Amino acid sequence: MALAPVERGTWGAAEGWLALEFLQYTGTFKARGAFNFTRAHREAGTLPGTGVVIASGGNAGLACAWAAARHSVPATVFVPETAPPVKVDRLRRLGAEVHQTGTEYADARDAAQKHAAETGALLSHAYDHPLIAAGAGTVMEEILQARPDLDTVMVAVGGGGLFTGVAVSALEHGVGVVAVEPYGCRALNAALEAGAVVDVPVDSVAADSLGARHVSSDALEWARKDGVRSVLVSDEAIVSARQALWDERRIAVEHAAATALSALTSGVYRPRPGEKVAVLLCGANTDPADLTRAR
Repeated sequence: MALAPVERGTWGAAEGWLALEFLQYTGTFKARGAFNFTRAHREAGTLPGTGVVIASGGNAGLACAWAAARHSVPATVFVPETAPPVKVDRLRRLGAEVHQTGTEYADARDAAQKHAAETGALLSHAYDHPLIAAGAGTVMEEILQARPDLDTVMVAVGGGGLFTGVAVSALEHGVGVVAVEPYGCRALNAALEAGAVVDVPVDSVAADSLGARHVSSDALEWARKDGVRSVLVSDEAIVSARQALWDERRIAVEHAAATALSALTSGVYRPRPGEKVAVLLCGANTDPADLTRAR
């Protein structure tokens, strides 16, 4: 895990680092969970010859295809028709059989479940599985190896797999977690408000990665722990943070990755003086054309 320091004064009186998880295999943290899931089934003798099937907005599918290839089994990936072409093209280059169906993740999920029932393929999940969350959480262990004195980690939340894995590790080490969501994709925040997992509408610039209609029950459980704070950010703040990463550091990330950072740059989360904060930049499967236009 690479950590890049942030110039003092950028986030007020806090000390800051960017966790460059977009440098991971397939461009996102998702590779960790997918590999853990596939390896565990291989070792248990439960990985069928028909391979693995998953529904995804794109990133989990990329990770699944990569992990399946490394275990010499096929991968079938269902994505919404609205999935970014850059992700669909890369899925095919990784050797996955790709099906585009419906307009939301939920449509792809239903199709993947049907495929698993009909073919015997192993049904994976983009976020709601203990092996997926545990694999994702290894990123926090690596961050803490580099910065054992860390106070807070900022993490974007979609369905909650990354959040759950990070929270389990962070809270065990006394590190606070700030869970950041767009107003238009607030599945965790809404669940906390309702006291139960609930479906939410999905409408955000970051919906291709964070557009789960509901979070996992594990995510809700860990979000209720002391040391976790849920905050919401606007699409305008997300777009601005993403552009700033490019303008100032030549880092091109997807809107989901900029979501965590936008809580700081927009002032939604204000660190206390001397607070040591890491922002998890979770993925970079994006078309950078809109970043590099003349401004």
